[in-house]
Amino acid sequence: MFVLDSRLEQDTLPLGDFPLCRLLLMNDSHYPWFILVPRREEVSELFQLDADDQQALWRETTALAETLKDTFGADKMNVATLGNVVGQLHMHVIARRRDDAAWPAPVWGRHPAEPYTEQQIAAIRRKLELVLTDDFRFGE
Repeated sequence: MFVLDSRLEQDTLPLGDFPLCRLLLMNDSHYPWFILVPRREEVSELFQLDADDQQALWRETTALAETLKDTFGADKMNVATLGNVVGQLHMHVIARRRDDAAWPAPVWGRHPAEPYTEQQIAAIRRKLELVLTDDFRFGE
């Protein structure tokens, strides 16, 4: 049974599900920072996914990155799995702009997080609803 890591649950807002991954929004309005988490038990590394799940993760990551680049007018997409603090496998997909709060440095630990307002979350949901595929199911 899939259980989201408590740190991810604490720091993010759930948006919905792709066929493999749960899509989360990091609750820091400085950056359009999304996280994909494969809904698989006890997986901390890419190579622990079977071949089909590895391909699905890359398809979902690529589709999300392309969507975010266009939707948020990103100058650069940052895509990475790190997991030094959160052991559960998760893929960061961050739309970076030259005028963002941390450019060109990494976003981690640059500024205290500034939580999204309800209006900002609704606007992000509306933007994504217009462009995400039929394979994506938005959460409540």
